[in-house]
Amino acid sequence: MASPLIFKRDPVTAPRVLAFLEEHLSDMRRISPPESVHALDPEQLRAPGMYLWTAWTAGQEPQALVATCALKTLDAGHLELKSMRVGAEQRGSGAAQQVLDHVLAQARAMGAARISLETGTEAFFAPARRFYARNGFAHCAPFGSYQPDPNSCFMRLELP
Repeated sequence: MASPLIFKRDPVTAPRVLAFLEEHLSDMRRISPPESVHALDPEQLRAPGMYLWTAWTAGQEPQALVATCALKTLDAGHLELKSMRVGAEQRGSGAAQQVLDHVLAQARAMGAARISLETGTEAFFAPARRFYARNGFAHCAPFGSYQPDPNSCFMRLELP
């Protein structure tokens, strides 16, 4: 189990955060066809209606960036989970669960009734799909501006 993480609302300007997000974008571009890459760049993550959190190690200096996660406002009560990424060295440690628990708590505090997400159908994304399913996300139709795409898996969680 990962040590407790420190979460920060992030303005998406720090070099470490920008580099972490660029790794995410690079992976998505490497794995998925260009028309199926829906990861957001730093400028898009700074847009109105976007909320990005970074997760950092606690109790050590300098703190290490462990993960990112964002919420995008789709409409009243409906948010999209974006840019959830845990660094490779932390995968399997329980850090992803801490990140998801944090962002779901934030979504509830924002008054959201549901959260939707898009992830890939490639084998690389299988652990993510299993993780979301274990956390109550169910497959759904495309939402927002998404269109049906054989490289995309759409999931939704209704919040109590």
